[in-house]
Amino acid sequence: MKIYLFIVSLFISLSSFAQNISAQVDEIIHREMKTRRIPGAQIAVVQNGKIVLSKSYGIANVQDQIAVTNNTIFPLNSNTKIFTGVAVMQLVEQGKIKLEAPVNTYLDGLPAEWHKITIDQLLTHISGLPDMLKLFDPVTGNVGPLRTEEAIFEKLKISPMEFKTGEQFSYNQTNYYILGKIIEKLTHQSFADFFEENQFKTAHLKNTVFGDSRDVIPHYAPSYSYRNFFNGKRIKEDKLVNNYYEFPDFTRTSAGLNSTSEDLANWIIALQNGKILQKSSTLDLMWSSGKFNNGKPTEWVRGWGIAKLRKNHKAFGMSGGNRSALLIYPDDHLAVIILTNLGGSAPEDFIEEIAGCYIQDIINADPLTYLRKNLQKTGYENAIDFVKAEKKKNPDFQPQEVELNNWGYRLLTTNQKKEALAVFKLNVDLYPDSWNAYDSYGEVLLKTGDKNRGIEMYKKSLDLNPDNENGKKVLKEIQTQN
Repeated sequence: MKIYLFIVSLFISLSSFAQNISAQVDEIIHREMKTRRIPGAQIAVVQNGKIVLSKSYGIANVQDQIAVTNNTIFPLNSNTKIFTGVAVMQLVEQGKIKLEAPVNTYLDGLPAEWHKITIDQLLTHISGLPDMLKLFDPVTGNVGPLRTEEAIFEKLKISPMEFKTGEQFSYNQTNYYILGKIIEKLTHQSFADFFEENQFKTAHLKNTVFGDSRDVIPHYAPSYSYRNFFNGKRIKEDKLVNNYYEFPDFTRTSAGLNSTSEDLANWIIALQNGKILQKSSTLDLMWSSGKFNNGKPTEWVRGWGIAKLRKNHKAFGMSGGNRSALLIYPDDHLAVIILTNLGGSAPEDFIEEIAGCYIQDIINADPLTYLRKNLQKTGYENAIDFVKAEKKKNPDFQPQEVELNNWGYRLLTTNQKKEALAVFKLNVDLYPDSWNAYDSYGEVLLKTGDKNRGIEMYKKSLDLNPDNENGKKVLKEIQTQN
């Protein structure tokens, strides 16, 4: 009888603990949905190889007031790239691809300038290739006047490189388009079929499909955004509008997937259980940085755009469309997935706070999450002083340049210019030798009307990197206007 009562008591305690965590998650999600004006969201949490939370919030289809359910399918946008990265690593395991091999090992008829670009440099966005998005319609994303893949590919081949291969990072859709072509050549099937057979079926994904606004997808959550311009005029209040977007079939290795948080959770479980990648060493290789020409580590790991390579609670993940994000904590046996239907919702800002509900120390381990939570209380204008004070208490407290830069731009997209200005100013203070930090700070200074300081920052950027073409272009435009 005593054993029975102990088991019952233990069960009640565990149930109460789980309910408490779920309530904490609800509080965060409701707060962020209200602040960011997110119509609908979906979340899943994986812990110790099992889905421990799967919840839906708000409205999937605003027009018809259809609620989000666990079967609601959301666009993944650039989260698709992690599936492509995994597909490449599957071919690495099979001995069909070598990461250090140049692309012309696998594809013929490429320009001479492309020949030395490696698979690794495509995966980590340091190739310097021209970006094919510039050839598409900027509003809809469709193929535009060139009309066909063949015409676009030929145009790409004669377009100038953006920079010398291996010298800089530039997020670029061409990289994953080329990887898609390599996958198809080596597997003798479409990349869509290869993904279906080797990832979707393996992980038993029921609601993961390729598609865009043209496709009829059951249980689909349309994508929305807020705009303060309408019919070419600025309006007083932001207006919620439908997003229309096209991902031409041949580009969908970059951004063509749609899924649910539960499907992504099951995919993560299969990935970590050795069902999708056979060797743990392959997983470790995928979740490690490439190298720039100077030997410094790349910002991306192989196929994954979020890499928190810290001492404790390291994490790998991706964000897509500024509306969805996921993070995997391999050492903590934890993963969090957040999907929303609002472009600009940036769930990567609060995803680690969700993870902190399960492992509290994660919040303190991530400088950006810790910084964000405190600046919301003390004011963004105090960012530099706050970081200096924290560093005195903890010398290891060091928000990363790339994460600060990305955070600043996310603040800009939600029209939080003063907050963005403070973050970019902090980045320059922490990384005074970074040309890119000055370039970004100069950009937001111009957007907030501080022309003289903006020019000063762009000049500092060019002093540090005379090859900064963006800085040259901006300064030239300012001189022309004068």
